Amino acid sequence: MPAKRPPVPLSRERIIDAALHIADSQGLRRLTMRRLGDALEVEAMAIYHHLPRGKEALMDALAEHVTSVRVDPGGLPAWPDVARAWARAARAALLEHPGVLALALTKPPKGASLIALRDQSEQLAEAGLPDPGPAVRALRAYVHGSVAVEVQQSGWADPDATVRDARTAEGEVDFEHGLDALLIGLSPK
Repeated sequence: MPAKRPPVPLSRERIIDAALHIADSQGLRRLTMRRLGDALEVEAMAIYHHLPRGKEALMDALAEHVTSVRVDPGGLPAWPDVARAWARAARAALLEHPGVLALALTKPPKGASLIALRDQSEQLAEAGLPDPGPAVRALRAYVHGSVAVEVQQSGWADPDATVRDARTAEGEVDFEHGLDALLIGLSPK
């Protein structure tokens, strides 16, 4: 008889990964602490050791996970390139987890998300944009709105629709056109 493998220890990362899987496959409304415990093969109360505020902390952690995008501006020469890299990375992160898009849209940035936004402001300033605050807010709003439209068009949120991947060539083209227009509008006069 083969030896039984020891259970994988419960961690915040494992909890978030399992919660993302449930939210993306079944929807955010179906994400309960009991269902999450079942997915992790633990009692639901064990999750509270890693997330003492329970479901509220879980929702904050999920929002933070998909909105704490960071880019390395390394060889990017000018602020529009830094902004474009950030917008593309943020879009990819949100499209990867459509189940938590509502949280990304409604939860205020905290923790790693707030740090990522500060980093973005600093990167844009260092790359030559004189007042990056309005640009960061405009880019964030554009990315979130664009992804919301893509997810809506995919049928993901409609329980009666045939769901297709929200990532499409048409969505990519539309996103890039809108991003080009936004960056032109944000250019210092």
